[in-house]
Amino acid sequence: MVKGSQRFSKVVISSVAHVDAPHVVTSDEIESQLAGAQERLGVQPNLLQNLAGIQQRRFWDVGVQPSDVAAQAGARALEMAGVRREDIGVLINTSVCRDYIEPSVACIVHHKLGLPTTAFNFDLGNACLGFLNGMALVAGMIERGDIDHGLVVDGEGSRYITEVTIERLNRPEATAKDFRE
Repeated sequence: MVKGSQRFSKVVISSVAHVDAPHVVTSDEIESQLAGAQERLGVQPNLLQNLAGIQQRRFWDVGVQPSDVAAQAGARALEMAGVRREDIGVLINTSVCRDYIEPSVACIVHHKLGLPTTAFNFDLGNACLGFLNGMALVAGMIERGDIDHGLVVDGEGSRYITEVTIERLNRPEATAKDFRE
């Protein structure tokens, strides 16, 4: 158990980088795809935006994997920080999405970035807190002198799950209960 807040004297965040998915999909677009089912089932319009407050999301091209995105952002972060790949002591991937069951996304990103074989790599899954947890782990390793530099990456995509959900909700046997689940 961690008591109090963590304080570090030897740790800095050298850079933060991101890569945005190219395809913007609005909640209105999704609602239009569900309009027939919503009308048939008496589900109120604008339900998605009213419940979640989400007006748009971004999708990657079909076939883009979480490791592709994480590696792009990781490469950008290393460049912005001026840190050489051979100086990375640990890579932690915090993506909820995965390329495959095995190998880990961290292992794939490690290879794509050409990090040294001496660098640890592992996936850390904790939903929205995963990235923060990854940062805390890297900071602890730096503070103890285990490593000089670490990299925390994440690559997410919701295209497939969104498209499959729309397809499921548009089936004739879908019920209002399905919309609530």
